[in-house]
Amino acid sequence: MAEITLDKLAHTYLSEPRSADDFALQEMNHVWRDGEAYALLGPSGCGKSTLLNIISGLLVPSHGRVLFDGRDVTALSTAERNIAQVFQFPVVYDTMTVRENLAFPLKNRGLPAAEIAERVGRVGRMIGMEGGLDRRAAGLTADAKQKISLGRGMVRDDVNALLFDEPLTVIDPHMKWELRTQLKQLHRDFGHTMIYVTHDQTEALTFADRVVVMNDGVVVQIGTPEELFERPRHTFVGYFIGSPGMNLFEARIEGARAVVAGTRFDLGRSYTTGPGRTQIGVRPEYIRLGDHGLPARVTRVEDVGRHRIVRLEMDGQELAAVVPEGRPVPDGGTHVQFVEGGVNVYEDDWRVTPDEEREAA
Repeated sequence: MAEITLDKLAHTYLSEPRSADDFALQEMNHVWRDGEAYALLGPSGCGKSTLLNIISGLLVPSHGRVLFDGRDVTALSTAERNIAQVFQFPVVYDTMTVRENLAFPLKNRGLPAAEIAERVGRVGRMIGMEGGLDRRAAGLTADAKQKISLGRGMVRDDVNALLFDEPLTVIDPHMKWELRTQLKQLHRDFGHTMIYVTHDQTEALTFADRVVVMNDGVVVQIGTPEELFERPRHTFVGYFIGSPGMNLFEARIEGARAVVAGTRFDLGRSYTTGPGRTQIGVRPEYIRLGDHGLPARVTRVEDVGRHRIVRLEMDGQELAAVVPEGRPVPDGGTHVQFVEGGVNVYEDDWRVTPDEEREAA
């Protein structure tokens, strides 16, 4: 396992970049802890795979360094970095059996036959293919081949890091849950440093200890699933994480109060803001409907089983509230209240730290 340091790392595919917009990755400085499971999460084209390929050694960055446990590995190959990587589409040897595919990286390292057999058997059970280890890979389905790719990445226990580039794309939904659970168990058992690329927030939040949210080549926030949900550092994180995403309201901040749509209410904590654009962000889970607060109108109700998503219009703006099943939903006019502690303040899209937290720090 390895601690991974990104030192002034940036990348452009252009020979003569003229501005920040020409960079696929904006400059970043991060330390990813040894033995933790990370997910790189963001929309298509945000730089996730570029960053993963730089960490693995498939791509040399145009600027900065990659260090493993303090050692500069920027110019080293994937093999020299001792990395195992699983790609979006399966890469298997069709002429080999499942067993031979799984054993291949172990045989290359000269491990004893008994140890190879034990590891292959264990991984075969993990990916649900213990009954088909002697089948040739050529006749298997795409999702079965991807399970072989996953197993081959997991069969070694001496790697510095395990890297997964959207590995469950071709896997059916039920198997996705099983494999994510098994990956987490593998991480608990062996403590590998794992990095998992995905655009699916459910995959990221259920797999990772810490999620790296990216947008337009920038690492916007690194945090636990709870931190991303409760304290999004940027409005993009609030929008991208959650279903539905965070509601955003134009607001004037007056210390411990905010004015939204002409109505003043208490924030519960005091904030100091500058001259920039100020907003408040409130998760749909922290909105309550009642007889007082900000006037709104119910426009649509979506029943999704254990709760309902109530769509509302307030002063010309659409918003969403999550209402538990069994709780009444008003028909037409209502009022919106925000749960204390469920409001975040933003200036120019970045979260403003409450005064008491800033002073304590």
